[in-house]
Amino acid sequence: MSGSSLGSQGIHLLIQYGLRFILIAAKEGCSMRLWHQDLLPFLPRAQLLGQHRECCALRGKGWGKRHSTVDYVFAYDVEKLVSFHRLVLNEMKRRGYKPDQQWYTPEYRGKNIGPWVGLSLEKSDIPVAAHIYPEHDKAYLEECLLNLRQKGIELKVPINEDSCPP
Repeated sequence: MSGSSLGSQGIHLLIQYGLRFILIAAKEGCSMRLWHQDLLPFLPRAQLLGQHRECCALRGKGWGKRHSTVDYVFAYDVEKLVSFHRLVLNEMKRRGYKPDQQWYTPEYRGKNIGPWVGLSLEKSDIPVAAHIYPEHDKAYLEECLLNLRQKGIELKVPINEDSCPP
């Protein structure tokens, strides 16, 4: 692996967090449906806007439609997805983009489907810094970084030991 573009730190983390699985994903050209939330401030424009579209699709008619890369999302209440989408929306707003304001309403699911009824999430309840999905651990962060590297995107992301669950 000495010719790898991952660098010694990347290789160490890949070995430590499941080399076999991550290398298989790399060979198959794995794509992330939801990026690790710690990457949102660092994602290039295309990936951030793609993440918004993905969240919109999952909140809309895609809710509950099984797909191997996002099945874990459906194991939780929809409030987690709405909270994650809020992080994406906030990052878009920080960069000067103007997403449709209706997406800030937790019950909203898009123009082609009615709102969720009885959603217990208020706008003020959405966590800003909380880690939303436990699946978004350090191994998943490394998998996302590898996926971006395969696309020619090298991010310099500080890995905060406290931000990822073990």
